[in-house]
Amino acid sequence: MTDDTPLDGRTALVTGASAGIGAATARALARDGADVVLAARSEERLSELAADVSATYGVEAEAVPTDVTDEDAVAAMVEATVDEFGGLDVLVNNAGLARGGDVAEMSTDAYRTMMDVNCDGMFFATREALPHLVENEGNLVFVGSFAGQYPRPGNPVYAATKWWTRGFAHSVEAAYGDEGLAVTVVNPTEVRSEFGSEVGDPFEERFEPGEASEPAEIADAIAFAARQKPPSTVSELDLYRRDKFAHF
Repeated sequence: MTDDTPLDGRTALVTGASAGIGAATARALARDGADVVLAARSEERLSELAADVSATYGVEAEAVPTDVTDEDAVAAMVEATVDEFGGLDVLVNNAGLARGGDVAEMSTDAYRTMMDVNCDGMFFATREALPHLVENEGNLVFVGSFAGQYPRPGNPVYAATKWWTRGFAHSVEAAYGDEGLAVTVVNPTEVRSEFGSEVGDPFEERFEPGEASEPAEIADAIAFAARQKPPSTVSELDLYRRDKFAHF
């Protein structure tokens, strides 16, 4: 480990890694020296990203296609990580989506899909990873949202899933902190990525460069959290557009 590669010798698993914040996070962690396991549903994207990350940063990068709503698949994802690298030091719970909007018009399918991915997926991944993270006094990072701190009238169910994320994360932090586990919630506002495509134009099209955060900025915050060593942790990081509260 050097100052340039503070995560050398550590293994990180990133869900929702095929694009946006997840892909940028895989690069940021690899830049810091971690071997990375990339999980998402898109096998082709993951394989291309893993090859590029490995070639660019000189670390091991593995693609493990996974649907986080399938608890058996999530268990297999963590098992494959531990089998390949001998352990797990960092889990980034990033997989998430936004569907629907107005409660009166939201379909049950849209509701259940959002709850399955944003809540169940984070629970399954956390449950499987916890023994390994505790063993290594590792870092568990959740990607939350501005919507998990303030009312989101345009999409109450999405907001509820992010309030759930924060409540779950901080409660895990309280339960396992005395065993050496570090837990961080990173809360972005709008990020120029494919996010939002389920309900309209993706944010990368809705915002011009400079109007909203870039995935790499959020990834840097996640990497900062992952670099924290015992006994310290970063409990929560908010990354907002500077004019966010002017429009709140």
